[in-house]
This record gives sequence, structure tokens and C-alpha cells, in this order.
Amino acid sequence: MKVKELPIDDRPREKLSLRGAQSLTDAELIAILLRTGTKGKSVIQVAQELIQKSGGLNNLASQTSEAIQKHLGIGKDKAATLIAAFEISRRADAQKKLYSVKKITSPGDIAEVFIPLLRDKVKEEFYVVCLNSANKITKIELISIGNLNSSLVHPREVFKVAIENNSANIILLHNHPSGNTEPSNEDIVMTRKMVDAGKLLEIQVFDHIIIAGNNYTSLVEKRVI
Repeated sequence: MKVKELPIDDRPREKLSLRGAQSLTDAELIAILLRTGTKGKSVIQVAQELIQKSGGLNNLASQTSEAIQKHLGIGKDKAATLIAAFEISRRADAQKKLYSVKKITSPGDIAEVFIPLLRDKVKEEFYVVCLNSANKITKIELISIGNLNSSLVHPREVFKVAIENNSANIILLHNHPSGNTEPSNEDIVMTRKMVDAGKLLEIQVFDHIIIAGNNYTSLVEKRVI
């Protein structure tokens, strides 16, 4: 039976609208993403087989596009839709965990929280992390993407975010996709500019952390700050 032949209340999209996403099975949720089945199977059947052959939803969520496309009825576009949905879920979960951290007390705390966010990035990304007076994360904002240097990140960009969020302290954070954790000369110069600007605004730069794979460097520990 095709999905359109089911009672309206049992069709995945309508069911989601009427009862909420939590009322759908894993297969029904995947079916909404896939949209169409094959000549011999409904989209829900295709979704169910995809989950079973992948070894469960968790395993499916970690598969590559090529692996997903090996399943009958799933091409490049459907595989891309699935991967995008799983990545959105991962990122939302990661952000939820970031904001649930009770208190940042050391460079190790920062690294533990942010290594999962930045270790696999292929481009250099620079973030400002805002902390309240209890050193709890209140805001994480991406400032730039690309090759970090002093011409790309300015104190006005960083402290605009800090002021808008009434921050007591901030953490400067970026990754080195090369795997090298050592700060460049530009990193050091830019950090010192940020520290000086923070003093004028009475907002402390708590640390500048560089993430490279599963390793990190703290510019406080290197006595740059």
C-alpha cells in the first residue's frame, strides 16, 4: 500500500502535523525525508529496510553518502537529505551540551567542551564565547571563517558580541585544520589586541584556545595573555 492510500491520520506528514514528531516511528521520520518509495515498496517500507540494513538509526546517521546510496530506491539527492538532517541533529545536540556546562574554570574545561565542535572542521573558524560573572556560557558566536589573521578578526567584532550579551568574560576560540596547535604570530598579535581592548571595556579575555584535532593550546598557559 502506498502512503497516499493510507488513512490521512496514518500518513507520516499528516501524523506529524496532528500529533507531533514524537508520535512517529523512526521509519516514518526517515520516510518524510525520502519523500518517495520504489515501484514495489512504499517509502515507509524503504525507510524501514534502510534502518534495518544499516544496523539501526544510530549507525545510519554515521554512514557516508556513498554507503546510503547502495540501498535500493535511494539516490544522491535522498542521501544528501538524510546526511543533512543527521548533521543538523548532531549540531543541535552539541550546542545543547555546550550551554549546559555549569562552569568554565580552566583551559582544560574549554578544550573538553569545544574539541568535539572544532576538531573535524576543514576551514579555520573563529568564535567568541561569552561568559557571565559565574563563568557560565551564555553565547557562542561565529565571527569568521577562513584563514585567520589580524585583518579578519577585529576587537570591535568580538566585543560587540560581548557587550550585547552583557559578558563579564570572553573566550577566544579557533581551530587549526592543519593539526598544528602552535599559535602563529598573527594569533599572538591579535590576542594581545583583544586583551588590551578588553581592559578598556572591563571585559576580561579569559583565554584564547586553539583546537587542532584532539589537541589544544591555551594562550594563557603559554603566557601570551
